[in-house]
Amino acid sequence: MTRTALRIAMNGVTGRMGYHQHLVGSLLAIRESGGVDIGDGRVLWPEPLLVGRRAHALRAIAERHGLDPVADVSTDLDAVLADPAVDLYFDAQVTSVREESVAKAIAAGKHVYTEKPTASGLAGALELARLADAAGIRHGVVQDKLFLPGLRKLKRLVDGGFFGRILSVRGEFGYWVFKGDWQPAQRPSWNYRAADGGGIVTDMFPHWEYVLRELFGPVKTVQAHVTTHIPRRWDESGDPYEATADDAAYGIFELADGVVAQINSSWAVRPHRDELVEFQVDGTEGSAVAGLRRCRVQHRSATPRPVWDPDAPTAEDLRGGWQEVPDNEHFMGGFRAQWEAFLRHVALDEPWHWDLLAGARGVQLAELGLASSAQGRRLDVPELAL
Repeated sequence: MTRTALRIAMNGVTGRMGYHQHLVGSLLAIRESGGVDIGDGRVLWPEPLLVGRRAHALRAIAERHGLDPVADVSTDLDAVLADPAVDLYFDAQVTSVREESVAKAIAAGKHVYTEKPTASGLAGALELARLADAAGIRHGVVQDKLFLPGLRKLKRLVDGGFFGRILSVRGEFGYWVFKGDWQPAQRPSWNYRAADGGGIVTDMFPHWEYVLRELFGPVKTVQAHVTTHIPRRWDESGDPYEATADDAAYGIFELADGVVAQINSSWAVRPHRDELVEFQVDGTEGSAVAGLRRCRVQHRSATPRPVWDPDAPTAEDLRGGWQEVPDNEHFMGGFRAQWEAFLRHVALDEPWHWDLLAGARGVQLAELGLASSAQGRRLDVPELAL
């Protein structure tokens, strides 16, 4: 095999997602499997360069995974971006510092792949998209849920016309994040401080924007109620702090063709469902429930005839009439699948539309969701263009 190396500066790999999903689960996994096969005996070969503020933590990660703790580690982002050997910049830092770093990478002429939200506000997110287009670089935003088995099966059903006319989408996302007082929290404390870019709306509405758009159509209006259910939490050092960012959001989204979507997002809920996120889609011909991995369906022809009787036990096995959608193909991890697609886009100019403008749409929906809650009314979602 002939290797085409791509030197990738990875900023934010000391964080949970940057390390597990992007470094270990994606780029290192690609290397372990021999690279991204692009045919004719050629593979794309990612070469990570770990960037961050804590040199000792970066060196420890490099040593743990067989990278060079000197050549593959840097605490000087400006020097990394000035290096002509670096092809691509990836950002998984906290939201509050991402915009400045991505702008620097664009100015240095590097291709850019970044977590979301891409900026703290819509104006900044649009400016990054404009700068990237003007620079002629290739740019992408992580939209991992589209590449997960459950939603890929759901997309097959939509494209195949299984639902007939789609009526509604109902989503439930979330889990109980420990407060940190007697059990460590599963999420970093900055997630619950507004000044640091925290909040479930900022975190999750960008996901709901691309999931709804890609599967069912663009969001036309949003009406949201946003709240902070747990106002006091404990940080990584065990010190109490006031949670100034929202930890729950209840949204209603009107989509194209009259489809209505309702999505609850909460870090203060104990889920009683099969997966931490599930979407139920109801249509005139059938319904489906999809999570990250599974997807179950009930066709019109197999729909039971329940009768409401509050004085008697439910006679029907309401879950028993649903059928599992088979995998029918091998699914790799969603983060890795999108990484492979982006590397092919960079090296081969294969089609790609999950760019910084798509990222700006996510920031827009989050902004409008917060504004809707603050104003107590439904807001229109204008279509964005550069």
